[in-house]
Amino acid sequence: MENLDIMVTLFLIVIVGYVAGKLGYMGGEFDRKLSSLVVDITCPALILSSTMSGKLPDRELILPLLGISFITYLMLTAVAVWFPRFLTHRKEREGVVGFALMFGNVGFIGYPIVASIFGPEAVFYAAILNVVNTFFVFTVGAMLIKGDFSGTAQRGQHNKRKQLFNKKVVFGSPMIAAYLAMLVVVLRIDNIPDLVSKPLTMIGSVTVPAALLIIGSSMSRLSPRMMLGNRTVYATTVFRLFLIPLAFYYLFTALGFAPLVVNINTVIIAMPVATYGTILCLKYGCDTTLITEVTFITTLLSVLTIPLLSMVF
Repeated sequence: MENLDIMVTLFLIVIVGYVAGKLGYMGGEFDRKLSSLVVDITCPALILSSTMSGKLPDRELILPLLGISFITYLMLTAVAVWFPRFLTHRKEREGVVGFALMFGNVGFIGYPIVASIFGPEAVFYAAILNVVNTFFVFTVGAMLIKGDFSGTAQRGQHNKRKQLFNKKVVFGSPMIAAYLAMLVVVLRIDNIPDLVSKPLTMIGSVTVPAALLIIGSSMSRLSPRMMLGNRTVYATTVFRLFLIPLAFYYLFTALGFAPLVVNINTVIIAMPVATYGTILCLKYGCDTTLITEVTFITTLLSVLTIPLLSMVF
Protein backbone atom coordinates (compact mmCIF):
# COMPACT_ATOMS: atom_id res chain seq x y z
CA MET A 1 0.00 0.00 0.00
CA GLU A 2 2.86 2.36 0.76
CA ASN A 3 4.26 2.03 -2.78
CA LEU A 4 0.78 2.58 -4.21
CA ASP A 5 0.50 5.79 -2.18
CA ILE A 6 3.87 6.91 -3.53
CA MET A 7 2.87 6.23 -7.14
CA VAL A 8 -0.49 7.98 -6.71
CA THR A 9 1.30 10.99 -5.23
CA LEU A 10 3.71 11.11 -8.15
CA PHE A 11 0.89 10.67 -10.65
CA LEU A 12 -1.06 13.55 -9.10
CA ILE A 13 1.92 15.79 -9.84
CA VAL A 14 1.76 14.55 -13.44
CA ILE A 15 -1.92 15.53 -13.50
CA VAL A 16 -1.00 19.02 -12.28
CA GLY A 17 1.48 19.24 -15.15
CA TYR A 18 -1.21 18.08 -17.58
CA VAL A 19 -3.62 20.77 -16.38
CA ALA A 20 -0.86 23.39 -16.44
CA GLY A 21 -0.11 22.42 -20.04
CA LYS A 22 -3.76 22.65 -21.03
CA LEU A 23 -4.10 26.06 -19.37
CA GLY A 24 -0.98 27.40 -21.05
CA TYR A 25 1.21 27.73 -17.97
CA MET A 26 3.55 25.08 -19.39
CA GLY A 27 4.49 23.89 -22.85
CA GLY A 28 6.67 24.85 -25.77
CA GLU A 29 9.84 26.75 -24.95
CA PHE A 30 9.15 26.67 -21.21
CA ASP A 31 9.11 22.85 -21.18
CA ARG A 32 12.27 22.69 -23.29
CA LYS A 33 14.11 25.04 -20.92
CA LEU A 34 12.83 23.24 -17.83
CA SER A 35 13.79 19.87 -19.33
CA SER A 36 17.32 21.14 -19.94
CA LEU A 37 17.45 22.44 -16.37
CA VAL A 38 16.39 19.05 -15.00
CA VAL A 39 18.75 17.00 -17.16
CA ASP A 40 21.80 19.26 -16.94
CA ILE A 41 21.55 20.72 -13.42
CA THR A 42 18.97 19.37 -10.97
CA CYS A 43 19.33 15.67 -11.89
CA PRO A 44 23.15 15.71 -11.51
CA ALA A 45 22.66 17.50 -8.18
CA LEU A 46 20.21 14.76 -7.12
CA ILE A 47 22.76 12.07 -8.00
CA LEU A 48 25.56 13.80 -6.10
CA SER A 49 23.38 14.59 -3.08
CA SER A 50 22.45 10.90 -2.82
CA THR A 51 25.95 10.36 -1.41
CA MET A 52 25.52 13.19 1.10
CA SER A 53 22.42 12.11 3.01
CA GLY A 54 24.36 11.33 6.18
CA LYS A 55 25.06 7.69 5.32
CA LEU A 56 27.33 6.76 2.45
CA PRO A 57 25.94 4.10 0.09
CA ASP A 58 27.64 0.71 0.19
CA ARG A 59 30.63 0.74 -2.17
CA GLU A 60 30.60 -3.05 -2.22
CA LEU A 61 27.45 -2.85 -4.37
CA ILE A 62 29.05 -0.82 -7.18
CA LEU A 63 30.51 -3.78 -9.10
CA PRO A 64 27.42 -6.00 -8.61
CA LEU A 65 25.23 -3.14 -9.88
CA LEU A 66 27.40 -2.60 -12.94
CA GLY A 67 27.48 -6.35 -13.53
CA ILE A 68 23.75 -6.91 -13.23
CA SER A 69 23.04 -3.90 -15.43
CA PHE A 70 25.46 -5.02 -18.16
CA ILE A 71 23.98 -8.54 -18.18
CA THR A 72 20.47 -7.04 -18.21
CA TYR A 73 21.06 -4.92 -21.29
CA LEU A 74 22.92 -7.63 -23.17
CA MET A 75 19.89 -9.88 -22.69
CA LEU A 76 17.46 -7.06 -23.46
CA THR A 77 19.36 -6.45 -26.71
CA ALA A 78 18.50 -9.99 -27.79
CA VAL A 79 14.86 -9.42 -26.79
CA ALA A 80 14.72 -6.07 -28.63
CA VAL A 81 16.17 -7.54 -31.84
CA TRP A 82 14.24 -10.82 -31.94
CA PHE A 83 10.88 -10.31 -30.22
CA PRO A 84 9.24 -7.25 -31.90
CA ARG A 85 8.32 -9.29 -34.98
CA PHE A 86 5.68 -10.99 -32.80
CA LEU A 87 4.22 -7.67 -31.60
CA THR A 88 3.88 -5.83 -34.91
CA HIS A 89 3.30 -6.89 -38.51
CA ARG A 90 5.01 -3.76 -39.87
CA LYS A 91 8.72 -4.34 -40.31
CA GLU A 92 9.56 -0.63 -40.19
CA ARG A 93 8.11 -0.48 -36.67
CA GLU A 94 10.13 -3.37 -35.24
CA GLY A 95 13.01 -1.11 -34.19
CA VAL A 96 10.73 1.28 -32.31
CA VAL A 97 9.01 -1.63 -30.54
CA GLY A 98 12.44 -3.08 -29.69
CA PHE A 99 13.54 0.24 -28.21
CA ALA A 100 10.35 0.42 -26.15
CA LEU A 101 10.92 -3.10 -24.81
CA MET A 102 14.54 -2.37 -23.94
CA PHE A 103 14.70 1.09 -22.39
CA GLY A 104 12.87 2.64 -19.46
CA ASN A 105 12.73 6.28 -18.40
CA VAL A 106 15.44 6.15 -15.73
CA GLY A 107 16.41 9.82 -15.53
CA PHE A 108 13.01 11.49 -15.45
CA ILE A 109 10.92 8.87 -13.65
CA GLY A 110 13.33 6.20 -12.41
CA TYR A 111 15.27 8.40 -9.99
CA PRO A 112 12.17 9.89 -8.33
CA ILE A 113 10.53 6.48 -7.91
CA VAL A 114 13.69 4.78 -6.62
CA ALA A 115 14.18 7.62 -4.14
CA SER A 116 10.56 7.35 -3.02
CA ILE A 117 10.61 3.55 -2.58
CA PHE A 118 14.15 2.87 -1.33
CA GLY A 119 15.22 6.23 0.14
CA PRO A 120 17.37 9.12 -1.20
CA GLU A 121 20.67 7.20 -0.94
CA ALA A 122 19.31 4.64 -3.42
CA VAL A 123 19.47 7.27 -6.20
CA PHE A 124 23.22 6.57 -6.22
CA TYR A 125 22.57 2.90 -7.01
CA ALA A 126 20.09 3.87 -9.74
CA ALA A 127 22.69 6.25 -11.21
CA ILE A 128 25.19 3.37 -11.47
CA LEU A 129 22.60 1.29 -13.33
CA ASN A 130 21.90 4.27 -15.57
CA VAL A 131 25.55 4.45 -16.67
CA VAL A 132 25.11 1.17 -18.55
CA ASN A 133 21.57 2.09 -19.63
CA THR A 134 22.75 5.34 -21.21
CA PHE A 135 25.62 3.65 -23.03
CA PHE A 136 23.21 1.14 -24.60
CA VAL A 137 20.60 3.84 -25.45
CA PHE A 138 23.01 5.70 -27.73
CA THR A 139 24.52 2.60 -29.31
CA VAL A 140 22.00 -0.26 -29.55
CA GLY A 141 19.04 2.11 -29.04
CA ALA A 142 20.10 4.35 -31.89
CA MET A 143 20.56 1.32 -34.15
CA LEU A 144 17.07 0.04 -33.27
CA ILE A 145 15.42 3.37 -34.06
CA LYS A 146 17.33 3.67 -37.33
CA GLY A 147 16.25 0.16 -38.38
CA ASP A 148 19.76 -1.31 -38.55
CA PHE A 149 18.64 -4.63 -37.08
CA SER A 150 15.46 -4.95 -39.12
CA GLY A 151 17.10 -3.90 -42.37
CA THR A 152 15.03 -0.70 -42.77
CA ALA A 153 17.80 1.84 -42.11
CA GLN A 154 17.99 4.77 -44.49
CA ARG A 155 21.20 5.90 -46.13
CA GLY A 156 23.27 8.58 -44.48
CA GLN A 157 22.18 7.78 -40.96
CA HIS A 158 25.24 5.88 -39.74
CA ASN A 159 27.44 8.96 -39.33
CA LYS A 160 24.81 10.60 -37.12
CA ARG A 161 24.91 7.77 -34.60
CA LYS A 162 28.57 8.31 -33.73
CA GLN A 163 28.13 12.06 -33.28
CA LEU A 164 25.12 11.64 -30.97
CA PHE A 165 26.86 8.95 -28.93
CA ASN A 166 29.94 11.07 -28.26
CA LYS A 167 28.02 14.13 -27.12
CA LYS A 168 25.48 12.45 -24.90
CA VAL A 169 27.34 9.57 -23.34
CA VAL A 170 30.86 10.81 -22.68
CA PHE A 171 30.20 14.40 -21.62
CA GLY A 172 26.62 14.39 -20.32
CA SER A 173 26.38 16.06 -16.92
CA PRO A 174 24.26 13.24 -15.36
CA MET A 175 26.95 10.75 -16.38
CA ILE A 176 29.72 12.95 -14.95
CA ALA A 177 27.70 13.27 -11.74
CA ALA A 178 27.41 9.46 -11.57
CA TYR A 179 31.19 9.08 -12.00
CA LEU A 180 31.86 11.66 -9.27
CA ALA A 181 29.32 10.01 -6.96
CA MET A 182 31.05 6.65 -7.44
CA LEU A 183 34.38 8.31 -6.63
CA VAL A 184 32.95 9.80 -3.43
CA VAL A 185 31.66 6.40 -2.32
CA VAL A 186 34.76 4.42 -3.32
CA LEU A 187 37.05 6.86 -1.47
CA ARG A 188 34.60 7.03 1.48
CA ILE A 189 34.51 10.84 1.44
CA ASP A 190 32.02 11.50 4.22
CA ASN A 191 33.14 14.92 5.43
CA ILE A 192 31.70 17.05 2.64
CA PRO A 193 30.89 20.48 4.15
CA ASP A 194 27.29 21.67 4.50
CA LEU A 195 28.15 24.60 2.26
CA VAL A 196 28.39 22.08 -0.60
CA SER A 197 25.95 19.33 0.40
CA LYS A 198 22.97 21.49 1.40
CA PRO A 199 22.74 23.50 -1.86
CA LEU A 200 23.16 20.27 -3.87
CA THR A 201 20.40 18.60 -1.86
CA MET A 202 18.04 21.56 -2.28
CA ILE A 203 18.70 21.81 -6.01
CA GLY A 204 18.38 18.04 -6.42
CA SER A 205 15.00 18.05 -4.68
CA VAL A 206 13.63 20.09 -7.59
CA THR A 207 14.13 17.12 -9.92
CA VAL A 208 11.16 15.01 -8.84
CA PRO A 209 8.34 17.58 -9.13
CA ALA A 210 9.88 19.31 -12.17
CA ALA A 211 10.31 16.07 -14.13
CA LEU A 212 6.78 14.91 -13.36
CA LEU A 213 5.30 18.30 -14.28
CA ILE A 214 7.11 18.16 -17.63
CA ILE A 215 5.74 14.67 -18.32
CA GLY A 216 2.21 15.86 -17.56
CA SER A 217 2.63 18.91 -19.75
CA SER A 218 3.92 16.81 -22.67
CA MET A 219 0.87 14.54 -22.33
CA SER A 220 -1.44 17.54 -22.61
CA ARG A 221 -0.37 17.95 -26.23
CA LEU A 222 -1.32 14.42 -27.30
CA SER A 223 -4.38 13.88 -29.45
CA PRO A 224 -7.23 11.69 -28.16
CA ARG A 225 -6.36 9.07 -30.80
CA MET A 226 -2.80 8.80 -29.48
CA MET A 227 -4.11 8.37 -25.94
CA LEU A 228 -6.19 5.33 -26.96
CA GLY A 229 -3.27 3.33 -28.37
CA ASN A 230 -3.61 0.10 -30.38
CA ARG A 231 -2.85 -3.64 -30.14
CA THR A 232 0.88 -3.20 -30.67
CA VAL A 233 1.05 -0.45 -28.05
CA TYR A 234 -0.75 -2.50 -25.40
CA ALA A 235 1.15 -5.71 -26.14
CA THR A 236 4.44 -3.81 -25.87
CA THR A 237 3.22 -2.18 -22.65
CA VAL A 238 2.48 -5.52 -20.96
CA PHE A 239 6.00 -6.77 -21.69
CA ARG A 240 7.72 -3.46 -20.85
CA LEU A 241 6.01 -2.83 -17.53
CA PHE A 242 5.35 -6.29 -16.16
CA LEU A 243 6.55 -9.46 -17.87
CA ILE A 244 10.15 -8.44 -18.62
CA PRO A 245 10.85 -6.93 -15.16
CA LEU A 246 9.27 -9.94 -13.45
CA ALA A 247 11.34 -12.38 -15.53
CA PHE A 248 14.57 -10.55 -14.70
CA TYR A 249 13.67 -10.34 -11.03
CA TYR A 250 13.33 -14.12 -10.71
CA LEU A 251 16.37 -14.75 -12.93
CA PHE A 252 18.76 -12.57 -10.93
CA THR A 253 17.32 -13.76 -7.62
CA ALA A 254 18.05 -17.32 -8.71
CA LEU A 255 21.59 -16.29 -9.74
CA GLY A 256 22.24 -15.11 -6.19
CA PHE A 257 22.55 -11.34 -6.59
CA ALA A 258 21.97 -9.27 -3.43
CA PRO A 259 18.25 -8.54 -2.87
CA LEU A 260 18.73 -4.73 -2.88
CA VAL A 261 20.64 -4.93 -6.18
CA VAL A 262 17.93 -7.10 -7.75
CA ASN A 263 15.08 -4.94 -6.43
CA ILE A 264 16.48 -1.63 -7.67
CA ASN A 265 17.41 -3.16 -11.03
CA THR A 266 13.87 -4.52 -11.34
CA VAL A 267 12.31 -1.13 -10.61
CA ILE A 268 14.60 0.51 -13.19
CA ILE A 269 13.64 -2.09 -15.82
CA ALA A 270 9.95 -1.55 -14.98
CA MET A 271 9.96 2.15 -15.86
CA PRO A 272 7.77 3.45 -18.70
CA VAL A 273 9.40 3.89 -22.10
CA ALA A 274 12.38 6.26 -22.17
CA THR A 275 11.77 9.71 -23.63
CA TYR A 276 15.05 9.28 -25.51
CA GLY A 277 13.04 7.17 -27.96
CA THR A 278 11.16 10.24 -29.15
CA ILE A 279 14.38 12.27 -29.25
CA LEU A 280 16.11 9.65 -31.39
CA CYS A 281 13.11 9.36 -33.74
CA LEU A 282 13.23 13.12 -34.28
CA LYS A 283 17.01 12.97 -34.73
CA TYR A 284 16.82 10.35 -37.47
CA GLY A 285 13.66 11.60 -39.16
CA CYS A 286 11.48 8.63 -38.11
CA ASP A 287 7.74 8.67 -37.47
CA THR A 288 7.16 9.52 -33.79
CA THR A 289 3.53 8.32 -33.60
CA LEU A 290 4.17 4.83 -32.21
CA ILE A 291 6.89 5.84 -29.75
CA THR A 292 4.73 8.71 -28.46
CA GLU A 293 1.72 6.45 -27.98
CA VAL A 294 3.63 3.71 -26.15
CA THR A 295 5.46 6.29 -24.01
CA PHE A 296 2.15 7.79 -22.93
CA ILE A 297 0.38 4.48 -22.23
CA THR A 298 3.32 3.02 -20.29
CA THR A 299 3.67 6.20 -18.23
CA LEU A 300 -0.04 6.13 -17.41
CA LEU A 301 -0.22 2.44 -16.50
CA SER A 302 3.04 2.41 -14.52
CA VAL A 303 1.08 4.01 -11.68
CA LEU A 304 -0.52 0.59 -11.20
CA THR A 305 2.18 -1.81 -12.37
CA ILE A 306 5.08 -0.53 -10.26
CA PRO A 307 3.25 -0.96 -6.90
CA LEU A 308 2.06 -4.39 -8.06
CA LEU A 309 5.57 -5.39 -9.09
CA SER A 310 7.09 -4.17 -5.82
CA MET A 311 4.82 -6.57 -3.92
CA VAL A 312 7.15 -9.43 -4.91
CA PHE A 313 10.16 -7.81 -3.19
